[in-house]
Amino acid sequence: MQIENTILREPRKTRFGFIQILALAILSAGMAGCEHDRVGPQVAGWQLIDPEQRHPILVSQRPAVLNLHVASGSDGLTPSQRGRLMDFIDHSRAGDSGNSRFVISAPAGSANEGAAMGAAEDARRLMLASGYSESSIATEAYHAGSRNAPLRISYMRYVAEPPDCGHDWSENLARAYQNTPYPDFGCSNQHNLAVMVSNPADLLGPRTMTARDANRRDDMYGKYVKGKPLGADAEATTLTKIIN
Repeated sequence: MQIENTILREPRKTRFGFIQILALAILSAGMAGCEHDRVGPQVAGWQLIDPEQRHPILVSQRPAVLNLHVASGSDGLTPSQRGRLMDFIDHSRAGDSGNSRFVISAPAGSANEGAAMGAAEDARRLMLASGYSESSIATEAYHAGSRNAPLRISYMRYVAEPPDCGHDWSENLARAYQNTPYPDFGCSNQHNLAVMVSNPADLLGPRTMTARDANRRDDMYGKYVKGKPLGADAEATTLTKIIN
């Protein structure tokens, strides 16, 4: 009887062990699925949250052109044309920080070719006097035919194109159980930044450093040669604060 009972109980243990293994396998698969659902959004979460990735600002270059109509027989630029050219130069310096060079295009073969060439040289001297170097100014000729053609002054300016916002409201925020940003999240900020930025080239990278002050550099080098302290004089600084 003991042998028979052992034989009868053995299949029950086998079935119970199989059920345990099957339950553990199902539980492991479920936990693996939960782990996958949990890790996935975290790995790609920065792409969904960062507005710069969701709604990028496109920075491109477009030509800015100033046309100056030079009359035949005129001697250089008129005072009005000089003023327009100075405004054009100031706008380039303020909005583009001199990132691209100027191109002076004079008409060739036109009735005002000689006068336009004189005006082009006048414009070039005016740019040099405004602080631009020789390498930042290029002069060229373009075929204009027999008619009077304008003197063209141009440069490539950076333009920030804002993203298009307010069109994707497909997600119901009342049922956003994953708590992820909605499609239009951060778009308005990106749009306003692209519209308000003074120099769109700043969105591509930092500006280069300007030249050092020559007077300050000579003063510090003179102190270094004489072995004097390079720092500010504490007593003089204190006295200046008391006087002020």
